[in-house]
Parts: sequence; C-alpha cells; structure tokens
Amino acid sequence: MSSKKRFNNVVMAGKQVRCHKKQNKHDCYDCSKRGTCDCNFKKPQLKETKLDSDCFLVNSVVGTKTVQKVAERTFLLTDLGIPVLGDILSVDVTPNVDGITQNASIIKDKVVNIGLVPATISISVLGVALPITFTTSIPFQAHTDFPGACPQDMVMETPLEVEGVFTQQVPGVDIVGVDISGLLVKVILRTTITVTRQVIKDAHGHFCDVNPHRCEKQATPPTFNFPAPNGNGGGITP
Repeated sequence: MSSKKRFNNVVMAGKQVRCHKKQNKHDCYDCSKRGTCDCNFKKPQLKETKLDSDCFLVNSVVGTKTVQKVAERTFLLTDLGIPVLGDILSVDVTPNVDGITQNASIIKDKVVNIGLVPATISISVLGVALPITFTTSIPFQAHTDFPGACPQDMVMETPLEVEGVFTQQVPGVDIVGVDISGLLVKVILRTTITVTRQVIKDAHGHFCDVNPHRCEKQATPPTFNFPAPNGNGGGITP
C-alpha cells in the first residue's frame, strides 16, 4: 500500500522521474537525487547598493590616433659569415607578430614606446647549398605626439600589426679600412593608441580631475627604467 502511495507522488516521463507539481519540495525523495524536481526555485533578486556619494569615477578620453612604428636592425656580413654583399641571392624575413613585446609610458604631450619584434631571417647565399637561417629580435622605439597627455594618464594600444617588411644591402668601410657592410632589416608596424584620464563626475554633470596637478611641469625631467618588454599591445601604463 505504501509503495502505491509513493508512486502516486511522481510522474513518469520516458525514463525520467520528476516530482508532481503539488508535491512539497521537502518530499522529493529519490527524485531530487536525479536533479529533475520542480521545486519552484526562484533566482535571487539583485539588491540595490547604497552609494557613498553622488559622484562617479569615469575615464575621459584625452585622444586616440592610429600610428606607425618602425623596427630596424643592421646585421654585419662578418657576423653572418657571408664574404661579400654580392653573394646574397635573396632574403626572407618572417616577423612573429604574436611574440612582439613592448613597454609604453607618457611624458608631457607624448607617448613613448620601446619594444622588440622577434623574427626568423633566411638568407640564400651564392655557393651555399642551404640558406643561412636564424631567429633574432628587431628593436623599435617610437615617440608619438599627443597634445594634452600628461604623466599619470593611462595609455592603451591595440595589438601591433605588420604593414610591411623591407631589407637592403648596406655597403660600408670604417675609418681604418675595415669592411662593415651589412644587411638592413626594417619592419613597419601599425597600432591605435588611446590615452585616457580618470575624472570625477558629480550629480550635476560637472567633471574634475582626480589629480589636478598631473600636468604641472616638473623641476627635473622624469627618468623611466622599463622592465623587459612584455605583451603585444593592449597594455595600460600610468
């Protein structure tokens, strides 16, 4: 009799067993173990948060612009083991875009970048069966004019993209007659720089700078010691 009464408390749906709508959620028994009970669960409502003031901290855009950066490096023939420039048949340079690293910071009215572009270079040489292939890093630096930008502003950059790769043979002899001919490799990069500043907005729509002294001229020029470059763009640096 008890087993029949318990059977009436559930509804068979194929091979699944779920509780009857009128059944109390505390009486789900084995149904609840299958996770198929309809116990009228309601999602908790979000509670209103009491603000400490009627002001908000927002980011104001100082400016944004798309710019080019140039990475370049000269490789001496003596370091490459190539006798003369005329022996170079072809040069192939493959930048590793995902491996680009850089640092960025702001001084008055300028954004300063220093970084490295890893690349694989393959040089075909006359009389050599296999090309000379090696992996290296090509440094770049850029100083972008950004009127209105000040120290303690924040800079964000989109990931760097390669616009073009150039190579050129560079003949030369130093003052003591030593051949310093080499191969110049140049990589043109593109990114979009955005500079923002934290400001406070009050209930009346008025704005004020979080640091009203950020743009004051410093007594001595600032000095920056960048760590090893890290990350392809997108960084935020005060």
